[in-house]
Amino acid sequence: MRPPYARRVTKMKASEIRELLKLTKKPDIISFAGGLPDPAAFPYKEVDMISTQVIEENYVKTLQYGTTEGFNRLRRQLAKRMKQKLKCNVSADEIIVTSGAQQAIDLVSKVFIDEGDTVLVEKPGYLGALSSFKLFQAKFFGIPLDEQGLKTEKLEEGLKKYKKAKRPFLYTVPTFQNPSGITMSLERRKHLMEIASEYDLVIVEDNPYSELRYSGKEVPTLKSMDTEGRVVYLGTLSKVFAPGMRLGWAAAPEGIRKKLVLAKQATDLCTSSLIQYTSYKYMKDGHMVRQIKKIKALYKSKRDTMLDTMDEYFPKSIKYNRPEGGMFLWLEFPKGIDSRVLFKKAIKKKVAFVPGSAFYVTEGEGANTARLNFSFASEEQIKEGIKRLSTLL
Repeated sequence: MRPPYARRVTKMKASEIRELLKLTKKPDIISFAGGLPDPAAFPYKEVDMISTQVIEENYVKTLQYGTTEGFNRLRRQLAKRMKQKLKCNVSADEIIVTSGAQQAIDLVSKVFIDEGDTVLVEKPGYLGALSSFKLFQAKFFGIPLDEQGLKTEKLEEGLKKYKKAKRPFLYTVPTFQNPSGITMSLERRKHLMEIASEYDLVIVEDNPYSELRYSGKEVPTLKSMDTEGRVVYLGTLSKVFAPGMRLGWAAAPEGIRKKLVLAKQATDLCTSSLIQYTSYKYMKDGHMVRQIKKIKALYKSKRDTMLDTMDEYFPKSIKYNRPEGGMFLWLEFPKGIDSRVLFKKAIKKKVAFVPGSAFYVTEGEGANTARLNFSFASEEQIKEGIKRLSTLL
């Protein structure tokens, strides 16, 4: 049999890093690889209580199909939260609830990308977004990062050379970026918004980590700075509630939101009603505030433990940043060290990380870099895992 695959499917291939990471599933390996929250912080008792309660109170709606846009009270709650926490002047009508932020990225891909279109991305960039864009056969223009975040002057140089009638869009994780942990400075954000206005650029701002700040000053979201309706904001509860709930959202100008709704209708009709009702009540009853306070204290301690242990044991030739929040550290090894080779040796030492080349769209870039996650492993495992890595380095 010869299945009638679409052309884009025939070009799909398993990510080399995805195959490598299968090795990290062994129970005796200390993993700094996945971007996983700590299960010890999951509010399972509250979820059990609330989900039972919402079913008993209204099983007809909680177990039924819902609207594609999402449960209205949840959308209002999300808009309220964005106003209070992020200073974003967003209404419930601008929000579409999704099955995690990854689905929102998929919907953005469907709405914006034709085969051969160029997408502006950070390098290094979030692997999940790059994979989605590749599926829709996008081309990429990568903009490098430094300690201040996206190099906006490089973005502007690229846009000046771009002659096609259809402008690319920019995908960015400006706060505690995945994979680097870097936060874009306020000056760069202002410059980015100026560039977006001048070149009629749509910005997709993915913001999963901003509430996980452990030090430093808050930086305004791009969405809060948007006065022209050109920022599509992606949010999620995966990092501050539980990833298994698969609850995300997009906040977009009306025209874009309508297209996202049409794309979602063709994808899954609606996000789980039970999940939406449970998430709404969880936030409404104040559990979210307590949960975020709890996990911030937990992850701050883990971040500090990882950095302190690296300071003590790593060779001075290894460069690494000190992120003010999020879930990741970024390493840079001396030239000549291939982190993919190092990964295979690390597995033999029963410790894992992600080679940095996985986060680049150009073959050969980032060979001497790596990402470490500090939110999943225990502090004891962090100390032991860093010591194991240091013997290799």
